[in-house]
Amino acid sequence: MFDFPGVILLVALVAGLGFLTTRALKIKLAILKWIAVFFSGLLTLIPAALLVLALVGYANLNRHYDNPAANIQVARTPAQIARGEKLANACTSCHTPENKLPLSGVNFGAKFDFPPMMGALYSPNLTPSGDISDWTDGEVIRAIREGVHKNGRSLLIMPAGNFKNLSDEDVQALVAYLRSQPATGGPTPQSSLSVIGAIFNNLSDFRTAQPPVGRVTAPPAGTPEYGKYLVDVIGCRDCHGSQLQGKIDSQIGPPGGPNLTLIIPQWTEEQFMTFFNSGTMPGGAKVPILTLKSGFSEPRMNWPGVRASTTDDDLKAMYAYLHGLPLVESPVK
Repeated sequence: MFDFPGVILLVALVAGLGFLTTRALKIKLAILKWIAVFFSGLLTLIPAALLVLALVGYANLNRHYDNPAANIQVARTPAQIARGEKLANACTSCHTPENKLPLSGVNFGAKFDFPPMMGALYSPNLTPSGDISDWTDGEVIRAIREGVHKNGRSLLIMPAGNFKNLSDEDVQALVAYLRSQPATGGPTPQSSLSVIGAIFNNLSDFRTAQPPVGRVTAPPAGTPEYGKYLVDVIGCRDCHGSQLQGKIDSQIGPPGGPNLTLIIPQWTEEQFMTFFNSGTMPGGAKVPILTLKSGFSEPRMNWPGVRASTTDDDLKAMYAYLHGLPLVESPVK
C-alpha cells in the first residue's frame, strides 16, 4: 500500500521550493533576501512535514505482524453453520451493499461517505468465491479476532477489538458459515490510501491489528456474564462509550449513543425486547434514520443488525447485564 504519484509530488514540491530557498540566499539586498528566504523556507517546510507524515503513515500501514495462525480445520457441522449464520448478521452493515447476507463485499468508502481524496476502502467478499477462498481456517480466525491479513499486514477498520472476545466455539461457527455461503461474485478491489489518507492515519489509526488471542471460552448462556460477552462482541461500547456511559457524536467513526447505565435500568425486559424487535422505545418514539450522502440509510442505532444476530435468550442476557449496571455519570443523557 503506497501512493507513488502522491509521494513523488511531495518530493518534487520539497525539491522545487528548496531550490527557490537557495536562490533567495543570493539576493544582494539583505532585507529582501531574508524575507524571500523566510517565506520560501516556510513553504518548503510544509510539504517536507507532510512528506515525513506520509512516510510514517505508510510505514505503519505496511507493518507486518507475526501473529501465528492456528492449525485448525473447522468441522462445519449443521449446528455450527446455523450459529455462524446468526453471528454473521452482525457483519452485514460493513460487508454487504444492503445489510443482507451473504457477505459478498462492498465499496465501504462509497457506502459510508469516506472522503475520496483519502483513498479507496473496500470490505472484502467473504463468500467461497471471494477474497478468503485460498485462506486456511486458522488464517480466517486470525483475521476475525486479531485483525491481521493473510499477508501479515493489519486489516483496516475491522472491529477486531470487539471480535477478539469471540469464544473459540463462536469464531469457528462463524468460519463454518463463511465457508457454506453461496458463492457470490469474486474478489473485491484492494483498498488503498492516498498520501492524504496516510497522513491522516497518524491522527486516526485505521489499523485494527490485535495481539495474539489465546483460548477464549464464553460464560454460561443466559447469564448476565453472557450478556456482557455479547455486548463486548457486538461492539456496543463503540457507540456508547467504554463504560456504556454514552458518547458524543464525532466526525470519525460510528454515531454517539446515549448513556445505557442511565436508560436501561429504567426499562423493563419487555420494553427492551420491544425495542430490538421493532425499534420502538418506551413512549412510542422510533429510532431516527441516519441517511448518508451516498444515499445509504439505516437506523441511527442498528437494532435490526443486533436483532438478526441474537436469539431471544441472548437479548434477555444482555438486558440482565445492562439492567444491573451501576450508574455512570456523564454529560450524555
